[in-house]
Amino acid sequence: MNSPITYELLHVCKQTGARRGVIHTPHGDIQTPVFMPVGTQATVKSLTPEELKEINAQIILSNTYHLYLRPGHKLVEEAGGLHNFMKWDRPILTDSGGFQVFSLKDLRTITEEGVEFKSHLDGSRHLFTPEKVMEIENSLGADIIMAFDECCPYPSTYEYTQKSMERTTRWAKRCKEAHKYPEKQGLFGIIQGGFYKDLRKKSLDDLVELDLPGYAIGGIAIGEPREEYLDILRYVAPMMPENKPRYMMGIGSPDYLIEAVMAGIDMGDCVLPTRIARHGTAMTSNGKLVVRNANYERDFTPLDDECDCYTCRNYTRAYIRHLIKANEILGFRLLSIHNLYFLTKLMDRVKIEIERDNLGNFREEFYHKYGYKL
Repeated sequence: MNSPITYELLHVCKQTGARRGVIHTPHGDIQTPVFMPVGTQATVKSLTPEELKEINAQIILSNTYHLYLRPGHKLVEEAGGLHNFMKWDRPILTDSGGFQVFSLKDLRTITEEGVEFKSHLDGSRHLFTPEKVMEIENSLGADIIMAFDECCPYPSTYEYTQKSMERTTRWAKRCKEAHKYPEKQGLFGIIQGGFYKDLRKKSLDDLVELDLPGYAIGGIAIGEPREEYLDILRYVAPMMPENKPRYMMGIGSPDYLIEAVMAGIDMGDCVLPTRIARHGTAMTSNGKLVVRNANYERDFTPLDDECDCYTCRNYTRAYIRHLIKANEILGFRLLSIHNLYFLTKLMDRVKIEIERDNLGNFREEFYHKYGYKL
């Protein structure tokens, strides 16, 4: 059976080994490397699909856990699937809900069967099994769907991490068996194993045997020191299949994205750009700018004088600060538009630098300007 998700490698940066490619999906091609905005509730917070297209978002994410609880996957299926429900005709990826269930902590119980949890909305009890997650994701109808996994907390013992990793592999096999539409939706496996390299290697090897359309690294970028993130990233990413998409889950800061791309990753996602927007922070070419601070009260310049997004073309720091201080929705919208545009343009520039075999030099220049340490 031909996979609905295929990867085409276009160029490898001679300086860094970073990849430039295309992911082919039923709803269009994705030029990689790519940052994917997160639309948890079938919407990227406060933005319309038309605005996302103006930003040139190629693919967005939605959340299995949240859409299962509200409005319900069967309702979305009745609407014709997520694409029709939210009027988005480009690719969509749905996560498995594993990270959200992991985040519930005291509200969930993990067994071999699955995870029993209490809804954060009303306290009602639910059971996520690999089969149930596949039922939900099949109903939602995204182009790329994620296998159900267990994300270990940081830190975790070797023994716990090993049991968790092995269970994740068994769950991935059950997901593959339960997946109803392999000709329409590409099922990605999630590599676990915490911060133990031998467990990461075992997880990767076992998942590759399933011959899935793509693979993701999960269980890092969850609050550990940056050095540990980089260590596992740089160890795992180069071993992932070369002929399939490589996805690093949950990364949205410019440095984490650039480091992931340099390690060979094609896809990244995070709620970070919209979350910090809601707290009055902008990403700019000179680093983070907390526009709600008092020193911007009479600053009538754009958020970033090097940016040509809708926000920077039309509004000043002073005005956006006023909106944020007044708790006006427009302020959050304008900052979200800017932050998502910033990361999209950053990935566009990264693509160019890969093709020029110059990504390492660009990284050094960007870090210096943004205020990061190499």
